[in-house]
Amino acid sequence: MKIIYIKSIDSTQKHLKELVKNYSVELPHAIVADEQTDGLGSRDNTWQGYDGNLFLSFAIKLKDLPQDLKLESASIYFSCILKNTLELLGSSIWLKWPNDFYIEDKKIGGMITNVIEDYIVCGIGLNLKKAPHNFTILDIKIQKNTLVKLFLQNIEKNFSWKQIFSKYKINFYKNQKYYTHNNNLKISLENAELQDDGSIIVNNERIFSLR
Repeated sequence: MKIIYIKSIDSTQKHLKELVKNYSVELPHAIVADEQTDGLGSRDNTWQGYDGNLFLSFAIKLKDLPQDLKLESASIYFSCILKNTLELLGSSIWLKWPNDFYIEDKKIGGMITNVIEDYIVCGIGLNLKKAPHNFTILDIKIQKNTLVKLFLQNIEKNFSWKQIFSKYKINFYKNQKYYTHNNNLKISLENAELQDDGSIIVNNERIFSLR
């Protein structure tokens, strides 16, 4: 995967989507920025960026995704790969369903995914050095470029959904005191039942994670 490093940008996600739409890059492709001034978060929120944190977006053709991955669960799949990468480096990071990274009870980052035509674009924001109020930073020290390289190398290993999901299921219980959102409604995860395709069932409704 080719990686482009940029000093400052409004949004790696916006920029990469434009490049792919205009056929200006060959996939797979990734963009990393030192500073992001107008980052995207879940539900059209902004992600506050500080210099030195991780701002990464990458694009992959849908045909190159694992065959057993349900597209609606791509956020979980790629988030788990990053979580697993950091765990092997000694972090206690965990993933709140479906796309938020936590250290203990504070958020340190998140992932968004967008499917456009025949490819998927994923954007990641992760607090490595500085965090806004009520957020926290990663609990290990690692060079940003080293983390990017290790993470993207793990993506290229093309792990199956079953391999990735089997480990995620073990720690799903950590979600019980948290909430998620569906159709702009806040939903408790206390009694959520995790399904093998990555969806959850809450109040007899099945909810998928693509966002």
